[in-house]
Amino acid sequence: MDNQSCGSEFLLLGLHSWTEKQDLYYALFLTMYLTTVLGNLLIILLIRLDSRLHTPMYFFLSHLALTDVSFSSVTAPKMLFNMQTQNQSISYAGCVSQVYFFIYFGCLDSLLLTSMAYDRYVAICHPLHYTTIMSQSLCFLLVTVSWVLSCAGALSHTLLLIHSMKGENHSRVSEFLLLGLPIPPEQKDLFFALFLAMYLTTVLGNLLIILLIRLDSRLHTPMYFFLSHLAFTDISFSSVTVPRMLMSMQTLDQSIPYAECISQMYFFIFFTDLDSFLLTSMAYDRYVAICHPLHYTTIMREGLCCLLVVVSWVLSCASALSHTLLLAQLSFCADNTVPHFFCDLGALLKLSCSDTSINELVIFTVGVAVITVPLMCILISYGRIGATILKVPSTKGICKALSTCGSHLSVVSLYYGAIIGLYFVPSSSTSNDKDAIASVLYTVVTPLMNPFIYSLRNRDMKGALEKLFYRATGSSQ
Repeated sequence: MDNQSCGSEFLLLGLHSWTEKQDLYYALFLTMYLTTVLGNLLIILLIRLDSRLHTPMYFFLSHLALTDVSFSSVTAPKMLFNMQTQNQSISYAGCVSQVYFFIYFGCLDSLLLTSMAYDRYVAICHPLHYTTIMSQSLCFLLVTVSWVLSCAGALSHTLLLIHSMKGENHSRVSEFLLLGLPIPPEQKDLFFALFLAMYLTTVLGNLLIILLIRLDSRLHTPMYFFLSHLAFTDISFSSVTVPRMLMSMQTLDQSIPYAECISQMYFFIFFTDLDSFLLTSMAYDRYVAICHPLHYTTIMREGLCCLLVVVSWVLSCASALSHTLLLAQLSFCADNTVPHFFCDLGALLKLSCSDTSINELVIFTVGVAVITVPLMCILISYGRIGATILKVPSTKGICKALSTCGSHLSVVSLYYGAIIGLYFVPSSSTSNDKDAIASVLYTVVTPLMNPFIYSLRNRDMKGALEKLFYRATGSSQ
């Protein structure tokens, strides 16, 4: 906007007091940076290649090495570039992104060092129980929590920074109004009870899936490893939007603060993308299981499974962050009414009085990367599975394939069918109501259906559920 006081770029003064020895310091810092990168990459490579180093301590060390490479790469390359070109400018988006990743990897370093300290404490103070306490699941949990907490910490600082950097004469809103679902007032209590029951069923059902997978050793396989992450994602996905919607229906308060709205949009995009990547990983797992059964344990090893999940989290974080940073720069004028039950990116862009062409370009580009490409990978995987089955057609083979892939294929159809219906089917005159109702399908109904699909269509899950039931009833007696 013309009346917005803000800078489009910043000037980094750098190490200006050392200008007379700049070439010397350039060579020094370049050497230090390359040594940092190559040294830490060597640590990661050695840990990956030597089976004797596949222990909790070196697991944390490999993550610390990756973090140190990333931490240095946030600042050093830009500093070296400025020293060489004498160009001190950095764009607004580049500066904010640098702040985010600097805080992110700084926090991650701290949390990983804490995890390593705990590992050393257990190894020295409880050596007989070390292997039991420092189990693979606990190590993975500590690393995942470190990544998530670092992401949340960096995001909170970044959003507050963006909000404070806008000029005082910048026309902006302090809150939005969520109109919610087009429900008649006399039926609000009925729909409140319905959505509350659906949300509680979603949370409890997916928690039950995670519990069954953790307790039953027969389910400690790659497919159920991905399924446990999908169940956790579905709980988080529903929790981003449904509790807020239920609170608004009960209190009739439709307002949501600006910061909370942006945060809700971030986590909604984050878990949407994470769902997509996890479904793709599960499709690849099914492809290997059916098309390369003899090499399944070799291909779908523990390291690859962990890598697929970590990459899914990182890519989802990057995607959500790109949309959030671009949206936070937009101006919002008089109209602050969102015709939705949550802060949807598309609905917020329609309210902005700034130029949203860059945002729309990023939506298209990132959308191809996180929705279209995974969907194509899933279709290719199932195409190869179908071709493999048809080569040696038999009733037993078809039944085995349906047993192996049926649950996953049902979830994929439900998830992507809702997204395609919402974003690719032409809108009518009542597009706002249609968007809100269609969003319910993949934000509320899909996470709700997943536990039922995997419980009713999967023999292993039913067996684990029966085993847990008998254990519970036996202990109670």
